[in-house]
Formats: sequence, C-alpha cells, structure tokens
Amino acid sequence: MFTESSEKLSILVIHGPNLNMLGIREPGIYGSVTLEGINRLLNERAGSLPVTLSIIQSNHEGVIVDCIQDSLGKYQGILINAGAYTHTSIAIRDALSAVKIPVVEVHLSNIYKRERFRHHSYIADIAVGQISGFGANSYILGLEALHHYLSQD
Repeated sequence: MFTESSEKLSILVIHGPNLNMLGIREPGIYGSVTLEGINRLLNERAGSLPVTLSIIQSNHEGVIVDCIQDSLGKYQGILINAGAYTHTSIAIRDALSAVKIPVVEVHLSNIYKRERFRHHSYIADIAVGQISGFGANSYILGLEALHHYLSQD
C-alpha cells in the first residue's frame, strides 16, 4: 500500500476499443460525454487528490497488453475500461495479473443489464473492484475507490 502522504500516487488509466468514439457511439447507452471530456473530468478530480494520471486509449489488444506490462514499477494503480475486451481478452487479464498492480475496472453502462455476453468479465475476479452503470461518473468513482484503496494503511 501507498503510505507516503507527501507524495502523489501514480495511476494509469486505460481506455479500450471504441471508447475514442464516445459522444458519437450509441449515446443512449454510453452518454454524450466524449473521451476528451472524461479525461478532463479525471484530471480535474486527480488534481484534488494526491494523484497523477497517465491516460492511454487503444483499439488494439496488443497495445493494451504492452502498456500494462510497461506499467510495472511506474504506477501504483490501474483504472481500466477494457471495453469489449472485458468479455474476450484473456491476454489483458493475464497481463494485469502478471504485474500485480491493483486494478479497478469501470464501465459506462451497467454491463449486467445488457446482452448476456457482456455479463462476464475476465478482469473482475482479479480486480480490487468494479464500477459500472454510472456513465462518465463511473470513472470518477473508480478513481476515488482506487485512491482510497491505495491510501489505506
């Protein structure tokens, strides 16, 4: 756990496939906030916490795996919305498991109220927690939860 109150936590935020299309893609499900808007909200909230963020978005599974592997020794936590890879990618799960960095999984929509194939997450059982269904606020809640988890003695 992170205990030095004078230092900032370093958290990696990973946005998975199609999240670059937020604001355009199915606003009835994902809302009208763009990815840039979510990143702005995250950075604003991080500014009021002792947190620095590094944010990436990729539509490519291998890029996400590489980013997770490269996070070892750089970040204390990972906030991830793996998008559709949540339900399909054992490779992303294995990368998260290998680096042993606490992870919080977030989703804009409530994946359990959607199509049955979205009800399973390969990440959930290795994550500290999962937040879904609160739109862009899922990210803020996830960041706050991860900060709280990492700040515990």
